[in-house]
Amino acid sequence: MHIIPAIDLIGGKCVRLSQGDYSSKKEYHDDPLEMAKRFEGVGIRRLHLVDLDGAKAKKIINGAVLERICAGTSLQVDFGGGIQADQEIEKAFSLGAKQVTGGSIAVKNPLLFDEWISKYGSEKIILGADAKDKMIAVGGWEETTTAELIPFIKGYVAKGLSYVICTDVAKDGLLQGPSVELYQEILQEIPGLKLIASGGVSSVKDLEDLEKCGVYGAIVGKAYYEGRVTLEELAAF
Repeated sequence: MHIIPAIDLIGGKCVRLSQGDYSSKKEYHDDPLEMAKRFEGVGIRRLHLVDLDGAKAKKIINGAVLERICAGTSLQVDFGGGIQADQEIEKAFSLGAKQVTGGSIAVKNPLLFDEWISKYGSEKIILGADAKDKMIAVGGWEETTTAELIPFIKGYVAKGLSYVICTDVAKDGLLQGPSVELYQEILQEIPGLKLIASGGVSSVKDLEDLEKCGVYGAIVGKAYYEGRVTLEELAAF
């Protein structure tokens, strides 16, 4: 299982939200590159970088941070937030992102997302499937759709998609444990999926539970920033 630290960006700084609520913003570090180097320094290979300003603006805002991290580390960065058009995904890759995560776009413009899967291939495109009561949620989770989570993922896997980041909105940023049962259910329905668990990790035990259920990766954010897990513990994975 890959340990994938998360850096969420507002105004170029590392922040975390709870359940996608911008009013719950808490700043942790004013230099995201320094933070990325800490992760790289203990042998972590991947980074989940989210442009929260971009998610609101529907275009990349913190591109300079993406470029600095990609140039200044060897981390494989997956980048999301505000990628809603061809020029934005091209920009993300040109700035150094190895993968791009599409969430709202996959719901609101599936034809374009299909084109990206075909054009860039399954190793480059990640589906961001955020769920609220097993229904897809978009728009910073303020909007729950009528799309059911597992059939939604299955539809894109049938089109060649390999990677999915699944966040249970009810768990995100609350340090109350991840949705292990949900991830088990997804993997039973879609064996072979490279499923990345996101939201709720609060301890090393949570990571062990996720590893047992067979997820490809686990995103760790607040648990590290709040001192619940250490860099050394993450490195041990």
